[in-house]
Amino acid sequence: MSLHAPLTITGGRLLLPDGTITPGAIRCEGGFITTLGADVAARDGDTVHDARGALVAPGLVDIGVFAIDKPAFHFGGVTRAALMPDQSPPLDVSARVRFAAQSGKPDFWVHPLAAATQGLGGTSLAEIALMRDAGARAVCTGRRWIGDSGTMLRLLQYTGMLGMVLIAHAEDAGIVGNAVATAGEMATRLGLPSAPAQAEAIAIARDIALAEMANAAIHFRNVTTAAGLDLVRAAKARGLQVTAGVSPAYFMLSDLAIGSFRTFTHLSPALRCEADRQAVIAAVADGTIDIVASGHDPRGPEDKRLPFADSAPGMAGAETLLPLTLSLVRDGVIDMGRAFDLLAGAPARLLGVDAGRLAQGAEADIAVIDPERPWIVNSDKMAASAGNTPFDRQPVQGRVLALFKGGVAVRTKKTG
Repeated sequence: MSLHAPLTITGGRLLLPDGTITPGAIRCEGGFITTLGADVAARDGDTVHDARGALVAPGLVDIGVFAIDKPAFHFGGVTRAALMPDQSPPLDVSARVRFAAQSGKPDFWVHPLAAATQGLGGTSLAEIALMRDAGARAVCTGRRWIGDSGTMLRLLQYTGMLGMVLIAHAEDAGIVGNAVATAGEMATRLGLPSAPAQAEAIAIARDIALAEMANAAIHFRNVTTAAGLDLVRAAKARGLQVTAGVSPAYFMLSDLAIGSFRTFTHLSPALRCEADRQAVIAAVADGTIDIVASGHDPRGPEDKRLPFADSAPGMAGAETLLPLTLSLVRDGVIDMGRAFDLLAGAPARLLGVDAGRLAQGAEADIAVIDPERPWIVNSDKMAASAGNTPFDRQPVQGRVLALFKGGVAVRTKKTG
C-alpha cells in the first residue's frame, strides 16, 4: 500500500470518533491517516478524491462472516471481516488460519477466527495459541453451542489467559435440536419444527457464569431475544467482560416473515416474535448491543431451493448491512456516530485492529457514503456469490460511493 501515491479526500463531511460530523478533508499516506480537518489540503502528487459533500466514514468491520465474498463486501463498504471457522476444512490449525489471513490482500483484510475445538466438535480444545500466532484475532465456537460445561470452562480459562475474546453461538443445542423456527403461533400454523426462544437465554446464562468464573471476555455473536438481552445487560452492569452483537434481520424482521415458507428467511437463530424484535431495537438504543454484523452467508439454490425445513440457514448480508443499520438512524433510534461505532469502531476494538475510526495514525480504511441514496435490493443482481436475502425487492437508503483500503481506491462510483 505504501508504494501508492498519498490520497487526499476533499469536500466531505468527516464522521469523527466522538460522533461529530464536520466539513473537511482527510489525507492518507503509507496506508495510514496522517491529517484530517477543515484546514487539510492536497499536496503535489496526491491522488485527490472529491467527496462532493458526501459523508466520509471509516470502512466497515464485519464480525463473523462465513465466506470471503469481496465484490459484496466492497459494494457494502466493508474493508475487513472476521471469518468464521466453519470452513471446509475448519480453521482449527495454524496453517489454515495463516492462509485465511492472507487470502483477501491487498484490497481486503481477512481476520480469521480460530476454531475453539478440534473440528468444531465441541469436545477437545484446538491449538489456540498457535492459531493466535498465525493471525487469529479471536476464538469462536462456530455455528454450534458447546454443550459440555467443563469444556467451555477450560476454553474460557485458556482464552482468558491468552487475552483473547471468545465469540460464542448462544443457543442450547439440546433444546433447539433440528428446529428451523421459533416456537409460537407462526411455527404452529406452518407445521415447522420449532424450539422455544428460551434456548438462547439458557445458553447465555450458562456462558456468562462460566466467563465470570474464568475472568474471561466473551462476545455473543447474535443475541435476539428480550430474555437474552436482559442477561447481557445485567452482566455488563456487574462489570463483566461481556459484549453482544446482532444482525439487521433481527431488528428488521419478526417470525411473520417466514409465513410464505420463503427459505431466504430461514436464519440461525430463527427469526423471533415481534416483542423480541422490539427488544433488539431497544438494546441497540441503550448500548446493550455493541456490534451489528452482516452474518454474510451466501447460499445457492442447492441449499435454498428446498422445503423450508430441509433448507440451510443463512443470508447474504454484506450489501444490506449499511442501509439497514442506517434505517435506525432515520427512525431516531441511534445517531450516525453510534451507527458507525456498531458497524466499525466496536468490531475493530474487539479484534484489536487500529481501524474503524477516522483519526490520525489509524489505518486508512475509508468509505465515502451517501446516507440518503435510495436503491432497491434485488437478489438477482447482488454482487454476492448468491442472492439469498430476505430483503429482496425492499427499498432501502444508503449507498457507498467510494471505498479505500489502506488509502488505495478499491471501489468508486460517480456521485452525480
